[in-house]
Amino acid sequence: MSQASPPFPPLVLRPAEVTSTVLGGPRRRRRVAGSGAPLRSETRWNEVLTIKTTPSSRSVEHVKLRELIRDIPDFPKPGILYKDITPLLRDAAGLSLAIEYLTQPFLREGIEAVTGAESRGFIFASAVARNLSAGFVPIRKPGRLPHEVVSREYELEYGTDKLELHADAISEGDRVLLVDDLLATGGTMSACIELVRSLGGTVVGAAFLIELDSLGGRKKLGDVPIHTILHY
Repeated sequence: MSQASPPFPPLVLRPAEVTSTVLGGPRRRRRVAGSGAPLRSETRWNEVLTIKTTPSSRSVEHVKLRELIRDIPDFPKPGILYKDITPLLRDAAGLSLAIEYLTQPFLREGIEAVTGAESRGFIFASAVARNLSAGFVPIRKPGRLPHEVVSREYELEYGTDKLELHADAISEGDRVLLVDDLLATGGTMSACIELVRSLGGTVVGAAFLIELDSLGGRKKLGDVPIHTILHY
């Protein structure tokens, strides 16, 4: 294992019994010393066990993640090349690795809430929230949240759509991370940022599994720091 400090903070693994997975390799199970005692409620997951990766190992792992995403031409309409992440979600090692890479840059940022937009954003955001010992806040389509909401419209290719957030989900000064599977044109994430800020939240960053660079979505996100695992 390299002793040099990697560009990213260390990967986060779980307390108690940890499954360490390497894409294309066997699973090895390890037990953290003292894991028999119950964890106190204030224990932060990212203080329990960390491992380091080298730049070369990250390069191999990124290639493996890319291999788990398949192209579906002409979906959902002609001319669209759809990035299907369901093979990655089905692969235990691939899903775990993707979650860890989404988490890494924000381990020491004091994140208090992680938001995810309906619906694939829920998958990644809730897992990242767990890794950061933060809460998860869903951002949903109109009419699906039962309490008082704030809402924002955003532009689609043809027309507009709307997202909603519970009005009491974010408090003034909360440090919030926004997570989604894909950054394309940036409309959805831009609306999410506006929702969080309208409640007084501080947007620490936005993290994505995939970014479609040619669509220029990051330009709509202004000064928000962006972390993307795979670029196309």
